[in-house]
Amino acid sequence: QVQFVESGGGLVQPGGSLRLSCTPSGISFSTYAMGWYRQAPGKQRELVAQITSDGLINYADSVKGRFTISRDNRKNTVYLQMNSLKPEDTATYYCKAQRSSAWPSYWGQGTQVTVSS
Repeated sequence: QVQFVESGGGLVQPGGSLRLSCTPSGISFSTYAMGWYRQAPGKQRELVAQITSDGLINYADSVKGRFTISRDNRKNTVYLQMNSLKPEDTATYYCKAQRSSAWPSYWGQGTQVTVSS
């Protein structure tokens, strides 16, 4: 059974920073691509950033230059460093693990990020 521990969300002022962490268990972490997605109220879930098992990274255009995804295979953890946060970044952020498109995906429970003054 795959379980996730997500943390790091919260309330932050515009321009501030947060770092999200996601630690899944029950999978061979180093062989999985890991991604961060977000979903705002009334909107579809969207990809924020993804890092493959080989370390290849892609970002949504809306977060390029502000967010950084990284992974530590020794700690089985993926991170999302979010800087220069904007109110439009407000959403529930979800961690996703997927070995490849032919394999099932696993989702974390989500962590809330609210950017407001």
